[in-house]
Amino acid sequence: MGFLTPMYELGQYLNWTRSGEIQLPDFQRGYKWDDERIRQLLITVLRGHPLGAVMLLKTGNAQVRFKPRPIEGVDLAADTEAKYLLLDGQQRLTSLTQAMSGDGVVNTKDARGKLFDRRYLVHMETALTDESRVDEAIISIPADGMIRSNFGKDVELDLSDPEKERALGYFPLHLLYGDYMSWILDLDDRVLGKKFHDIFIKPAVTYDIPAIVLDESTDKAAVATVFEKVNTGGLPLNVFELLTAVFAGDADYYAGSGADFRLNDDWHGIQSGWASHPVLAAVENTDFLQAVAMLTTRERNLADTSGRPPAVSAKREDVLKLELADYLRWRDPLREAFVWAAKFMADRYIFTARDVPYPKQLVPLAAIKVVLGKDADLIAVSDRLVRWYWSGVLGELYGSAIETRFVRDLETVPAWALSESNPLPRTIQDASFTESRLHSLRTRNAAAYKGIAALILAGGARDWMEDKALDKVQHSDLAVDIHHVFPQKWCKDHEIDDERRESIVNKTAISARTNRTIGGAAPSSYLNLIESRAQIDDHRLDELVATHRIPSALLRSDDFDGYFRSRRESLCLLVEDAIGKPVQRDIDQGFAEEDSSHFEQEGLMEDPLTEVA
Repeated sequence: MGFLTPMYELGQYLNWTRSGEIQLPDFQRGYKWDDERIRQLLITVLRGHPLGAVMLLKTGNAQVRFKPRPIEGVDLAADTEAKYLLLDGQQRLTSLTQAMSGDGVVNTKDARGKLFDRRYLVHMETALTDESRVDEAIISIPADGMIRSNFGKDVELDLSDPEKERALGYFPLHLLYGDYMSWILDLDDRVLGKKFHDIFIKPAVTYDIPAIVLDESTDKAAVATVFEKVNTGGLPLNVFELLTAVFAGDADYYAGSGADFRLNDDWHGIQSGWASHPVLAAVENTDFLQAVAMLTTRERNLADTSGRPPAVSAKREDVLKLELADYLRWRDPLREAFVWAAKFMADRYIFTARDVPYPKQLVPLAAIKVVLGKDADLIAVSDRLVRWYWSGVLGELYGSAIETRFVRDLETVPAWALSESNPLPRTIQDASFTESRLHSLRTRNAAAYKGIAALILAGGARDWMEDKALDKVQHSDLAVDIHHVFPQKWCKDHEIDDERRESIVNKTAISARTNRTIGGAAPSSYLNLIESRAQIDDHRLDELVATHRIPSALLRSDDFDGYFRSRRESLCLLVEDAIGKPVQRDIDQGFAEEDSSHFEQEGLMEDPLTEVA
């Protein structure tokens, strides 16, 4: 990547933006500066103060074919070719282009976000009085030139035509790089006009703005990195927005100027097709592109005969190397694979985006499905995929360094799922769980917390008031959520420590109706109330409670300590069954149940926010 650092006059920039020689790459967001920020920018120019460099990318790069679009407020023919693409300085050059050329009308907004059109003028006499009064001299007025009051009934200032501007001494800034001389010469006060010209107009027309011009060798990854470094005042650019522009350019390149492909529109179409699968609301556009990148690099890896195959990758730089053809190659298979992943989640009793333990784990899951095809649904293959999934969740392995794990799983899980004679995937090898971790799983912030709640549901949990399976159909209808078994109020009244009170061991998923019935009462009391309202005997209710791996006898005796030990062990067995390996029992090895210092030292304590019983 090479670059130059020339200086150009502001007038040159305005000529380029108006002619289309400078345009925006399509990944740039819309114009968003408000009225006061524009006015302050004009003050900077009129005072001759620096406003910072702009960054331009020279076009004609075979590696980067961004689709250009005009600076907002500029109308260009559809086939207008850009000489430069504006990477940094969009808000400044758009403001200056609209305010200081053409009719000077700027489409902006007030401090409250209300959209309106404004023009900018400078009161010459005030500006000439003292340099410090330039701020006061530059005013913003409605596009029609009239400032009104009394709900628009009274006109306070009328600058609606050049004669009125001259009569009141207001110079319109949109003439600064246009025919300002005719306006000045028509002034009655020639002395005022000459003085304003010499002190403000003459310096302004030679006002320089430095540029950083990136040459044709700059690749997509470099553009993204540079853009993020310099665009500190805007929102960070992600790979999806960058590829939106790249793919639009690729469409023109591959199919001719009549082609039109909008990645953003295509993504919205994919999302619309997923509307009936709520868990997929957790999938971001960049997740989808990572899955495309993995499958693309995997295919190249397998096809390589050089002896030095390219790596399978989900890294940002490899996502940025994707071309439109790569995206179109894998889009439909992945779109269907993510739908399959949503059904896979539903079979695990995970029905909403909020309940997905690790949304990012859906990325390798969908990619693995594409590789396996229909074999993913074979009983033994599916069972192994389930074990891999729960190993990632309960081993809490998808919280960091996920790109590397994405790749490892894509490379090893499909073969192992087809035959256990193949190497065990690293995620399953790495997965471990300790009994004491149950104490620190306190909120939805932890993936394992949501995972255990889902495992309880998948084990056949039923509602205590209506004896309904808490499945996909009933989950929404019954407003199922995770609540306390021994209610918060009862625990506080009986001085149960926070650690155990808020642990997943003292939580289960129940309906809103059952939770209201429980209230803050002792378990022995609310079980009697449920029996009365549901008109069932204690044996029937005990069976329903047991579906949640809860020992009802200990609830009926309000024995929190006994209950906690029993259910903790039951959940350990549940985890063991899910990950296919023993849970380390560390509670009886010097770990005090009431002491949370162990978790604090290990950094394992969760956010204290809890669900209300």
